[in-house]
Amino acid sequence: MKKHSVKVEKRSVFGKQLKKLRREGILPANIYGKDIESVAVQLPLKTFEELYKEVGSSGVVEVEFDGDKRPTLIHNMQYDYVNNTPLHADFFQVNLKEKVKTVVPLHIVGEAKAVTEKLGMLMQPVNEVEVEALPTDLPEHVEIDVTELAEVGQHLKISDLKVSGDVAILNDPEQVIASIAELVSEEAEEQAAEAAGAEGEAAAEGEAPAEGGEQAPAAEEAKAE
Repeated sequence: MKKHSVKVEKRSVFGKQLKKLRREGILPANIYGKDIESVAVQLPLKTFEELYKEVGSSGVVEVEFDGDKRPTLIHNMQYDYVNNTPLHADFFQVNLKEKVKTVVPLHIVGEAKAVTEKLGMLMQPVNEVEVEALPTDLPEHVEIDVTELAEVGQHLKISDLKVSGDVAILNDPEQVIASIAELVSEEAEEQAAEAAGAEGEAAAEGEAPAEGGEQAPAAEEAKAE
C-alpha cells in the first residue's frame, strides 16, 4: 500500500474569518480522534485536493503536526457544491491496531449481457457501502461485477459482493446494488409526455373554479398566514 503523508499547521482563524482564509487558498481542518483533544489545523487547498483524490475516505494519511506523525483517515468532508470545492475536512486519528468504520465507493466492472444485447438498462441504486477493517486493510473501493446480468429483473445484492476476509461490509445483505430494468424507447417517452400534457390540459379546463368560487377561501387563508 502506498504511503501518504501531509504537513499541516495550527489554525488560529475561526468563524466568519474562515472566508478570508479560504480566499487565500487555505483549507481549514481539524484533527480529532478517540481519547485525544481536537486540534484546529490548516493546509493548502490544492495540496488537500491532490491528496484526497488519491486516498478518498479509506486511505491512511500520516499527518505531520507539531513534531508528531499521526495516522489518520479523512472524514466529514464539507463542500461548496456550486464550485465543487472543499470547505472543511477532518483528519480522524486512528489506532492502526483497532478496526474502524468508513464508507467506500462501489465501482462497476464488466458490462452486463442484458446491456450489450440491448435487452435492458443497468441501474445502480447504491454508490457506496460502509465497511469495517483495520485502517491498513481498508479497500479504496469495492467492485461490482455485473457481467452475468443477462435479463430484465436480474439484480445483485450486498451479499454478492466479494471482499477480503479482513474486511466486513456493514450494509443490509439483502440491499440491491445493481439491477436490469426495461429499456424505455424514445417513442414511449414521447407518448408518456403527451399523456401527461393532455391530463394537465383537461384538469385546467374542467376544474378551474368560477370567479368568486372555491378559490376565495384559499385566498383568505393565504392572507391570514
